[in-house]
Amino acid sequence: MLKLPDHSRVKSLASVEDSYEICRQITAKHSKTFYLGTLLMPEEKRRAIWAIYVWCRRTDELVDGPGAGFTTDETLDEWEQQLDSVFAGTPVEDPDVALVDTIQRFSLEIQPYRDMIAGQRMDLYRSRYETFEELQLYCYRVAGTVGLMTTPVMGVDTTPRTAPWDRTVQADPTEQAIALGIANQLTNILRDVGEDARRGRIYIPLEDLERFSYTEDDLIAGIVDERWRKLMRFQIQRARNFYASAESGISALSADARFPVWAALMLYRGILDVIERNRYDVFRKRAYVPGPQKLTYLPIARLRAAVL
Repeated sequence: MLKLPDHSRVKSLASVEDSYEICRQITAKHSKTFYLGTLLMPEEKRRAIWAIYVWCRRTDELVDGPGAGFTTDETLDEWEQQLDSVFAGTPVEDPDVALVDTIQRFSLEIQPYRDMIAGQRMDLYRSRYETFEELQLYCYRVAGTVGLMTTPVMGVDTTPRTAPWDRTVQADPTEQAIALGIANQLTNILRDVGEDARRGRIYIPLEDLERFSYTEDDLIAGIVDERWRKLMRFQIQRARNFYASAESGISALSADARFPVWAALMLYRGILDVIERNRYDVFRKRAYVPGPQKLTYLPIARLRAAVL
């Protein structure tokens, strides 16, 4: 169970600089693709993103980590109490020190963090989703919220970037930021189908399985046939549609955030290309973008950041 420490414990926590370094190391270790994208940001912004990422990771591990079997509703209640403490300016554990600093620097709001905890509660009780609408709510809570958490850090550019005669209203990046989080989560779901099935979870909507005459037993058995390939093509296109929706909001971000966000989007979307190259066999082949290929995305991302 999580326990809030007494004041003597709080005083012994890491310094702000040490806390940010802890967050950097955790991000670099557990999310290499994401970490690469953060290195393209100005220092203050990338440090803030590391602090947010680590909180999200710690939250996710409550239901997916080594001790997940001991997580209950009460555990998540205590985690939410710890979140309240952090937003009140009182860190509880070493990584919280950096998050408190980030909250104060960028005036973050607590609601997306609460919504993410609500998504973890869904994982305690649900292992199937009947419809995509149900799954989309889950994806918003566990990943779309990340867009809301990070947009204040990225910053929004209010400078008009169109010709005087162009009356088009510039996009508010909020909805697009949510779309990018959902796209990333759908990509995770497709990449991790086999791993999730071994844990008794199926995130592909059951209505989609039925549409392509593919059963839960087929999925658990890891059957890759034409039914599965058609199903996966459908799922991949849905994810790509969310990535396409997300693209329109990048130009509304601050200039120094566009390049890293474009890079992160392209790097993560590249996982879908790898799934296709692997003939949709996500049961036996881990889909990841090789390091040299990641580098090829960067010039394109920089160009798009400059001209789109």
